[in-house]
Amino acid sequence: QVQLVESGGDLVQAGDSLMLSCVGSGGAFSTYGMGWFRQVPGKDQEFVSYISWSGANTYYADSVKGRFTISRDNAKNTVYLQMNNLNPEDTAVYYCAGSPEVSISYVRSPRQYESWGQGTRVTVSS
Repeated sequence: QVQLVESGGDLVQAGDSLMLSCVGSGGAFSTYGMGWFRQVPGKDQEFVSYISWSGANTYYADSVKGRFTISRDNAKNTVYLQMNNLNPEDTAVYYCAGSPEVSISYVRSPRQYESWGQGTRVTVSS
């Protein structure tokens, strides 16, 4: 099972950009479908984005489409989330998650993922 560590969270202002990174170790990262989720206190985890093992397929939540871009570099065992034009509603703890088998029909479900990082906090001030 791959271990995941996120980084890049910060306190930024509305309209700013931020890039999150998630590094995998201890397994076949290049075979994992990878997702980003976010969570605010008192709410369920929210799907943000997904990228297939090859990078050929990507999906986004409607709330971030056109502002966020997911990518990966399998040579570096890393998946990225470029976040542009941030707004206060993007404030959350962001988690990366991965699994060797992610059904395309269920990429938005946290239960599809077997490995999770510890999270990185993003705070967007107005």
